[in-house]
Amino acid sequence: MSFLRRLLGDHTPDGFAGALDAGEDVVDSAPVEGGGHLVVTPLGLWIPDGSGGARRVGWHLIGKAAWKDGVFTLTESAESGTAGSAVVLTDLAPVRFGLPEPAKVPHHVRRRVDGSVRSRHRQEIDPGGGAWFVQRKVPGRDGTVLQVRPDPGTDVTLVAAIAEQVAAKLAHAAE
Repeated sequence: MSFLRRLLGDHTPDGFAGALDAGEDVVDSAPVEGGGHLVVTPLGLWIPDGSGGARRVGWHLIGKAAWKDGVFTLTESAESGTAGSAVVLTDLAPVRFGLPEPAKVPHHVRRRVDGSVRSRHRQEIDPGGGAWFVQRKVPGRDGTVLQVRPDPGTDVTLVAAIAEQVAAKLAHAAE
């Protein structure tokens, strides 16, 4: 049992179907309508997987999270390739969770997603496209990763060239 669990108590909800890593403590949780829980840990947000289990989404892979009228909407990003040294992200379809007793889960998610972002930059790319370049902290690892989320239809070869330039500037700035 970790120090935080001994000090604050175990916040893991009854019936939680995920397998927490050693030292991965539950910060907060909320029951989801229809079964399961949203569970906040330092490594990510655990969500029901649709088959009675749960899976973790790392904070660096949450593209959007919104809370409105008792519904928590999560847009997860998938790593779909690389552009130079950057990881290309593609947003998955939003998933909605009814939270009758949200506790502070929406607040914790917002804080941790925002806290994973070290820098962001929007780059317009001719002809008619663009991409977001985001430097993010990956939970449980040292350092950051450069992610790029191109607009639909944007030429990936142009994105890769710009990603190399951005990575070089970031490396030079770190020296």
